[in-house]
Amino acid sequence: MLTQSRAMAGYFEEATRLSNQPKTVSNWMMGELMRLLNADAKEIEDSPIKPDRLAGLIKMIDSGVISIKIAKTVFEEMYKNGKDAETVVQEQGLVQVSDTGAIETIIDEVIKTNPGQHADYKAGKDKLFGFFVGQVMKASKGKANPDVVNQLLKKKLSE
Repeated sequence: MLTQSRAMAGYFEEATRLSNQPKTVSNWMMGELMRLLNADAKEIEDSPIKPDRLAGLIKMIDSGVISIKIAKTVFEEMYKNGKDAETVVQEQGLVQVSDTGAIETIIDEVIKTNPGQHADYKAGKDKLFGFFVGQVMKASKGKANPDVVNQLLKKKLSE
């Protein structure tokens, strides 16, 4: 698919050169970008997201500034208005929260407001871990770093 046209191959090569992430570039191009272009009956040459903008988005994911989930929202906004990822993230306050103190506060609140589930978890119902992760992500509006949430939640729930 990436070699079906010279323009498509050129887009891929440029985004890969700038991000050094060929697999990730390929995934974004064949998934989100093609979905949006097809919906608008546009060709790659008419894409509002240029290769350097896609590379910028990928770099923000790699550096942990945004999660994959947030990146999809940012990508849609980039497609709509042509802005770069950093601008969209700043304007909409979509920076991923990796601050352990802030996440611990949310976790403490979630545990406090769900004492029954906490007791059940401690009694061996390990499947409730997913419930707690979901509640923390909901409370953080999806901005909490999932890796940090999992790590801290495991520690807090076993205390």
